[in-house]
Amino acid sequence: MRCNRVFLLTSLVAWAAVATTLALAQRPSPAGGSPPATAPSGAATAPAAEQAATDYHLFLLIGQSNMAGRGAVADEDRQPHPRVLVLDKNEKWQPAVDPLHFDKPQVVGVGPGRSFGVAYAEAHPDATVGLIPCAVGGSPIAAWQPGAYYQATHSHPYDHAMARAKVALRSGSLRGILWHQGESDASPDLSAAYADKLAELIARLRDELMAPEVPFLIGQLGQFAERPWDEHRRRVDQAHRELAQRLPLVAFVSSQGLTHRGDEVHFDSPSARQFGQRYFEAWQQCQRAEPPPP
Repeated sequence: MRCNRVFLLTSLVAWAAVATTLALAQRPSPAGGSPPATAPSGAATAPAAEQAATDYHLFLLIGQSNMAGRGAVADEDRQPHPRVLVLDKNEKWQPAVDPLHFDKPQVVGVGPGRSFGVAYAEAHPDATVGLIPCAVGGSPIAAWQPGAYYQATHSHPYDHAMARAKVALRSGSLRGILWHQGESDASPDLSAAYADKLAELIARLRDELMAPEVPFLIGQLGQFAERPWDEHRRRVDQAHRELAQRLPLVAFVSSQGLTHRGDEVHFDSPSARQFGQRYFEAWQQCQRAEPPPP
C-alpha cells in the first residue's frame, strides 16, 4: 500500500508540472514584449509573437507503423514527464503518454517517440520537448509526397504532416525529424526507386520547413530471425545506410537485437522504448558531426 501511495504522489506531481507547462504555453504573449530567443542554426522557427511565450524543442515523427507504434501500452508508458508534450489529434499540446499516434486507433500503441522525447528532456534540463506524431501505418514512401492520398487511412500523409508541423512551429523550433519506413517499399516493384525517393523527401522536408540543417534520423527495418530479409528488404536497408553516409546530418539508427511483438513485423514495447533511446543517441551524433563544407 505504501508503494501505491508513493506512486500516486509521484504521478500527481508530474501531472501538476505538466499542467504548469501547458498553462504557460497557452498564455498570450505580452504586447511589445521582448524579441524571441535566436534559434540554433538550421532550426525552423515560430513567428516572433508566439515564440515569446513558448520555445519548445520540436520533433517530427513520421513514417509507417513502427514509428506510430504497435507495442502493448503498460503503466510506465502512461506516466507523464513534466517537459515532454505531444501535439494531439486536435492540434493541442498534451502530456506525451502512449499511444502518441492516432493513425489506426484500434491497434496503435508504444513506439519510439515517447522514449526519445524523455531521453532528450533528461539531457536538456532547460528544454520542453514537443513531439509531433504524424506516422501512418502501412504507408509507402509514395504517400509521403505533396498531394498524395493513402486509401487505407483515407488521409494525405505528407500534407497532413506539414500542416501539423506548421501549427507546432508556432510554439518553438524544429530540432529533428524521426523517420521509420520502408517495409511497404520492400517489393520487386518499389525497392529499386526507394533511395531516390527518400533523398527527395529529406530535401523537400528541409526546404518546406525552412530547416536545412535539421537532423534526419532513419530507423532500420526490423531484423527478425523468423522472417529473414529478401533482396528487396536488403535494398531498402542499403538505401537507408547509404543516405546516412552521403547526406549531411542524416543518421542511421540500428535495430540490431530488437524483437517483435509476435507478428514478425512490429517491435514489441521494450524494443520500441529502446529504439527511442537509440534515436536520441543518433541525434546526439548528428550534433557532434562536422558541418558540411560551404
